[in-house]
Amino acid sequence: MKILLTGANGYIGRRLLPLLVEAGHEVVCLVRDPRRFELPEWLLAKVTVCAGDLLQPESLQSLPRDIDAAYYLVHSMSGNDHNFFRAEQLSARHFTDYLDQTSARQVIYLSGIANDRNLSAHLRSRKAVEKVLGKAHHAAVTVLRASIIIGSGSASFEIIRDLVEKLPVMVTPRWLNSRCQPIGVRDVMHYLLAVLDHPDCLGETFDIGGPDVLTYKQMLEGLAAERGYRRYIFTIPVLTPRLSSWWLFLVTRTTFSLAQSLVESLRNDTIVSLKRSITQVLPHHCMSYREALALAFTRIEQNEVISSWSDAVSSGVVEKNYMDFVQIPQHGMLTDRQTLRFTRPPEEVLQNIWSIGGQRGWYKVDWLWRIRGLMDKAVGGVGLRRGRRSPTRLRPGDPLDFWRVLVADRPTRRLLLYAEMKLPGEAWLQFRILDNADGSHTLEQLAAFRPAGLAGRLYWYSLVPFHFVIFKGMIENIVQYHPTGASSAAVPAT
Repeated sequence: MKILLTGANGYIGRRLLPLLVEAGHEVVCLVRDPRRFELPEWLLAKVTVCAGDLLQPESLQSLPRDIDAAYYLVHSMSGNDHNFFRAEQLSARHFTDYLDQTSARQVIYLSGIANDRNLSAHLRSRKAVEKVLGKAHHAAVTVLRASIIIGSGSASFEIIRDLVEKLPVMVTPRWLNSRCQPIGVRDVMHYLLAVLDHPDCLGETFDIGGPDVLTYKQMLEGLAAERGYRRYIFTIPVLTPRLSSWWLFLVTRTTFSLAQSLVESLRNDTIVSLKRSITQVLPHHCMSYREALALAFTRIEQNEVISSWSDAVSSGVVEKNYMDFVQIPQHGMLTDRQTLRFTRPPEEVLQNIWSIGGQRGWYKVDWLWRIRGLMDKAVGGVGLRRGRRSPTRLRPGDPLDFWRVLVADRPTRRLLLYAEMKLPGEAWLQFRILDNADGSHTLEQLAAFRPAGLAGRLYWYSLVPFHFVIFKGMIENIVQYHPTGASSAAVPAT
């Protein structure tokens, strides 16, 4: 089949794409910016990538009309747009208008379980999108409603993990007594593939969930047991939704907008309805909650996290067109440039650059970076807790603590980061390895800042004393760092 995949750059889309290709389908990926959509070599020749924005219907004109089916994996759960309800309806309407011009006979939508009467705004929005997609003239909509999705890199998994790993004692809000039916991301993939072109699934809505019905408190306790931790959890009724959102935001790596959305949605029970259970049409044995947790940690330990919730641009504060900044501007910039000549094999230094941030840290006075992350978090920024998707691999679009990767080009030995922290201006951090005529090499490290008015200039100059310590020490340690603790030769750059 020829399939259009929207949300191909998102948490679910990145995992579904290779499975569709392996099943023999021809896949067309709709992404806002192809420059941040990096594919493995084996997929490049088998996938067509089209640029388009569902909020701008004119950008959809170049999409193919001869598709057989489409996946609609678009939502604003972690977005910063407070008017997300209207934005989601507009996106769905524009997509439905496009579908009516195609030969598609099915559209598959991943939604949320919405069986309570008083739904949160986000669950109401999901149901509204279902109705909009259902108005397509030719394509029958298949809706899969899921509860909490558990997998390496999923927002729910990472939040639960953060809470358990960081807090031996938790004083928690009462919504921890709400019930849900968590499902492993591997089982979500199974259902997304199984309903494709299935005659009994056309025009139907199904609830999908794992075998366990748990409270959120039991989920925290389950992860603690899986990791061998002893945790004490106390539930009190006085924590309001707003206080609960701040609590999640400050303790976990989530953004405040996502924390707010989750807290609002967690007041609803998300249990599979027997009337809509998919098992009557597609029998399948789903993993238990503990099995899904074990698999997620295995993937993390094996460095096989395919996608993360923070891959989305909306996980930070950066503009959607941030890939326009892949070259540092030449004018109106304040810069700190450091160079260091070295004789060590350049691939070893390059690997140190590619491992920066996350668990490795920033090679110099990490406590200052952590303080800067806390300051950013305190004013609603992303902070340092997002970490990185992989400890050793980077691709354009990856989050990296409070930076976003713009360029990660190993052949040219260049890494360019763009700041997602809240700043009175714009900031870049670039690393390049250059070859010298005498066979040695030079690492160039460039921190660049484009100030926004007087506040931006005051910000930069107030940090100049720290720059001397941080940036000079950072470039030296990047060149000299060795995983075994051995030192490497470096000489002052000429």
